[in-house]
Amino acid sequence: MEVWIGRDGERHGPYKEADVRQWLRSGQVSREDLAWYDGLADWQPLSVLFPDEVRAPAPAPAEASETPAFTAPPVAAPLPRTTSAALEDYAGFWKRFGAWVIDYLILMVPITIIAVSMGATAAFEHFMAQMHSGTAPAVAAAEYGKAVRPATIIAMIIGFIYYVAFECSKLQATPGKLAVGMRVTDLNGQRLGVGRSVARNVIRLVNVITALLPFICYIVTAWTERKQGLHDMMAKTLVLNGRASEFHDAPVQPSTGGGSFNA
Repeated sequence: MEVWIGRDGERHGPYKEADVRQWLRSGQVSREDLAWYDGLADWQPLSVLFPDEVRAPAPAPAEASETPAFTAPPVAAPLPRTTSAALEDYAGFWKRFGAWVIDYLILMVPITIIAVSMGATAAFEHFMAQMHSGTAPAVAAAEYGKAVRPATIIAMIIGFIYYVAFECSKLQATPGKLAVGMRVTDLNGQRLGVGRSVARNVIRLVNVITALLPFICYIVTAWTERKQGLHDMMAKTLVLNGRASEFHDAPVQPSTGGGSFNA
């Protein structure tokens, strides 16, 4: 069971029930903190939801003075931003493929403009003319490849910068990943540094060399334990469901259904 905790007008989580119980026993969360899980009609104090985990209050002194001294209530520790439940919510192969298609279409706009401006259209027309005139296909292909090589290198650099910059940004995702609701993190659920983002995306440079290696790198996400591609495993990264903004203590919006929180 996954549990959401409400504090200071914000919703945190979801957390595993076992973690919440342990925090309640240790005092990391307060018995007065409100919580909600699927099936509850409304938010309830943790002391009501898990009464067996609430520590009994210390007994009052036998000889209490008429004016007892004020004792400030204990301050609950900050709640973790990234939860163990969230770290196990791995994005699947087809969702990642959908994000790749969106990113590919976005990148095709600037890349096509650059390629055309650098003579790619004329190079293709020359290639087709050679094929119709009986030129050996290998010769025609070699000439075409040489003509579009500068545009190919620039396209490769644009794609590399695109992925590196977006995945180590505060968004933790490219526009394609944002569109389908995913984020890229390290193994602890934290934002990638530039170096790790570069390491993860070096594999994309191989796309201009062979179509086989990238296929292998991505297809393994369908059966690896944490749905990691080879580039994820080498760079020690995860692709998780949920946008980064959902795990930064964003204020909760009022909802019409059960589970709304307005503390």
